[in-house]
Amino acid sequence: MEKRTEEKTYLDKIRESADYIKNHVKETPEVAIILGTGLGDLIKYIEDSEAIDYKNIPNFPVSTVEGHSGRLIFGKLGGKRVMAMQGRFHYYEGYDMKEVTFPVRVMQQMKIEKLFVSNAAGGMNKEFRVGDIMIITDHINLFPENPLRGKNYEDLGPRFPAMTEAYSQSLINLADKVSQEKGIRVMHGVYVGTAGPTFETPAEYEYFRIIGGDAVGMSTVPEVIVANHAGMKVFGVSVITDLGGKDIKEVPTHEEVQKAALKAQPNMVVLISEMLKQL
Repeated sequence: MEKRTEEKTYLDKIRESADYIKNHVKETPEVAIILGTGLGDLIKYIEDSEAIDYKNIPNFPVSTVEGHSGRLIFGKLGGKRVMAMQGRFHYYEGYDMKEVTFPVRVMQQMKIEKLFVSNAAGGMNKEFRVGDIMIITDHINLFPENPLRGKNYEDLGPRFPAMTEAYSQSLINLADKVSQEKGIRVMHGVYVGTAGPTFETPAEYEYFRIIGGDAVGMSTVPEVIVANHAGMKVFGVSVITDLGGKDIKEVPTHEEVQKAALKAQPNMVVLISEMLKQL
């Protein structure tokens, strides 16, 4: 009996949040976008925009990190109806994985089929430069907890979802096409997701590089796992905001990460807007 109550409570929370949002916006969005550190200004380019504060949405967590405003923005970008998360939730803030990924469940309930996700990341690929845009081709999950751990809800997805194409190849191909058309330098790479909140040691950067990583950050992987569980197509992109490794001694700060992300923002806006136009 207790398990049945738990299931009803979790699913009802998702439905309650989705119903609240649908009742407060003009049109149901086609695409969701999770905006990472320093990239929140993308919302300036969303036309006919309207906003809902997280604090007003039933059951939604509230972002506590500088640079994450805590609003859902609705409107049109690249001619498509979008819902943009200005501020995401991180495991290091103390949320459990179901809270971190709760917005993706709400997107699923709203029948959104495509998720664009961005983040700021530290680069360990020797070819990367600060300010580069890295299209995520795959990830390595080093979080201590998986967001699907525990009881599986058949209404939400299968017990053992495949992660063979966690990041949609068709969307990656579209991004490559757009970047060539617009003359935007893009890199490709594997994103390593860690719990944080510490930045990585030189030895950790080297370890991540050896196991196949190109960039590392403290987000994205949980949302992408849940989006795949929900049957959504995902496009992921990292802005390389600092570089690390055994030969690099610079000390990264959150302020420098934000500045580097803002510098890359014009190209991010062009890339994402044009991709949406061509979908």
